[in-house]
Order: sequence, then structure tokens, then C-alpha cells
Amino acid sequence: MIDKTICFCMDVKESTIVKAIRDGARTLAAIQKATKACTGNQCEEKNPKGRCCSGDILALIQREIGNQSNSNTCCCH
Repeated sequence: MIDKTICFCMDVKESTIVKAIRDGARTLAAIQKATKACTGNQCEEKNPKGRCCSGDILALIQREIGNQSNSNTCCCH
């Protein structure tokens, strides 16, 4: 399995975010605190998708715990 990069600004891999979720991080803010993912501000330049990684992180939370976080904060402001 390839451990893909989710946050290109801070070079945070999917496995790191999944571990944080499994360790109790249930919101975007908790993921940011635990991993530093989604705390950069160069999303459009570094992310091949040209956007903030917050949506990808929220999707991982949904996948792992089945409960979409209502915190939709983006790091690109």
C-alpha cells in the first residue's frame, strides 16, 4: 500500500492522519494539533489538486469513524 501525501504544505501522510484519528482526533482542529496537517498556506502551489487538504482530511475522518466533522476550516486563509 502506498502511503500517499494528504497535506503537501506540511508533508503529512495519510497513515499519520489515520493514526491521529484512531488515537482520538475527531475534528479538523484536533488533526491539525496532532499532525500539523492543514496548517500551511501554500495549498494552491504545493497540492497537485490545487486546493486545501481539509476536504481530504474530513473524508478520512468520515471513513475512519463514520461521522463527518462539522468543522470545515481551511488552512488557506
